[in-house]
Amino acid sequence: MLINGSRGASRRGNAELPGSRSPVWFFGASRLGNQTFDRQDPLDNRLLHSRYQGEPAGQLGINRKLMWGCAMNEIVPAPTVELVEASEVPSLLEQIRPAWQAKDLINRVRRLIAVDPSSACQRLFNASIHDLREKIIIAGIDIAREAAKQHKLPPVEKPEDIERYSTAKIIDLAHRIGLLSRPDWRRLSRCYEIRRDLEHEDDEYEAGVEDCVYIFQTCINVVLSKDPIYLIRVNDVKELVEQPEPAVPAQSLLEDYEHAPQPRQEEILKFLAAIAMDEEQAELVRQNAFAFLTHFSKLTLNPVKLTLASHLQDKITKVGPTRLIIRIAYAAGVLPYLKQAHLRDFFLNVLQGMKQVGYHWRSYTSHGELLRSFKDVGGLLHCPADVRIAILKWLVLAYLGEPGGRTSYGNIRHVFYSNTAAPIVEELISDAASLVREDLRNLVSDRDIKLACCTSHIERRLENLLDLVTEKTESG
Repeated sequence: MLINGSRGASRRGNAELPGSRSPVWFFGASRLGNQTFDRQDPLDNRLLHSRYQGEPAGQLGINRKLMWGCAMNEIVPAPTVELVEASEVPSLLEQIRPAWQAKDLINRVRRLIAVDPSSACQRLFNASIHDLREKIIIAGIDIAREAAKQHKLPPVEKPEDIERYSTAKIIDLAHRIGLLSRPDWRRLSRCYEIRRDLEHEDDEYEAGVEDCVYIFQTCINVVLSKDPIYLIRVNDVKELVEQPEPAVPAQSLLEDYEHAPQPRQEEILKFLAAIAMDEEQAELVRQNAFAFLTHFSKLTLNPVKLTLASHLQDKITKVGPTRLIIRIAYAAGVLPYLKQAHLRDFFLNVLQGMKQVGYHWRSYTSHGELLRSFKDVGGLLHCPADVRIAILKWLVLAYLGEPGGRTSYGNIRHVFYSNTAAPIVEELISDAASLVREDLRNLVSDRDIKLACCTSHIERRLENLLDLVTEKTESG
């Protein structure tokens, strides 16, 4: 719009400048710096003269001064414009993903930065909220429905319900279904508070540079720069687990699982647990289920772990937990959440089985299966303290062996020990090095251990275990 002081100009859109006796006339097209404004565009029209017709500028966040010069009539942008243009705000716009780069709303934001940063902030925030609505619909109405029901948000049954959500509620829903982390949810909520301030700003308030930068950084980095998340589905995991070959989840699948909301993670873990417990399933399929449970365990939300632990706890009968349930719980990372009394009963049974087999080297044919099954349920990591010490003593005695002599092949061995047990014992103790370090050192003075270390060669084997624990602890 041109601002013209001529009395002959059209009287449409005139405004009286504060402190001036001459009216200002608006018509046609105008240029401010390098920006062109259309007189027919309601936004551009209001940007230039809404304040001066006595109209509140709160909806646009406008706080502009029109200065009447003797030689030239021009609009002088607020001082924040230069600071915003000198900040990282213009470069942040380049991080918006291509799908939104070409939209008119973002183009309007670019134009407004040089004229009215407050309005640019509001429009960018509105774009991010619109993007969140689309991402929620893409993620799935079923997930949105469960999240809304669980967290007492307005009911969701169809995509139109998402469109009717208020801004605050849509931010909450996006957080509840996993599209926003808690820190991101807090940041976007703060942006909403700033935007509400801008909508009601008056002559004494205008968005500062820090407000603009914060809104631009949050809306772009948290929402507009990120692609929609296509949530992992149970069928995606099912197809991989049931394929006729060993399977492990790809990195992309792990990322999808990590960002999946709580209800979806629960569905997947319960499905994998059911496959692992189904004895009618092929052994390969069950092993794949265990592999997926192990890979997912570090990415599982804590509330999901509690739910799965409760699910497995319900399957434990009065007889006590089976090895299969304990193994599934360990693979899924929920073993510590089971009742300690049940864990104690299970590991006492493990200890009893070790005593029945014996640690003598002549039982080497039974040591492999016994110790590998113990390793599958976490070994020493989750044993109650008193049971752990007893099992550790058995492992040490199996590792030490007894004085050697001439073998049936005519060879001389200084120590007879179980070749099957020894490497697994080293792994078990190494995996729990920080946990069993003091226990192992205390066993040095145990009567049975002293009797076993009757030769220098056997003493050296005990020192090997002590060195292994010390090295593992110090290097860790």
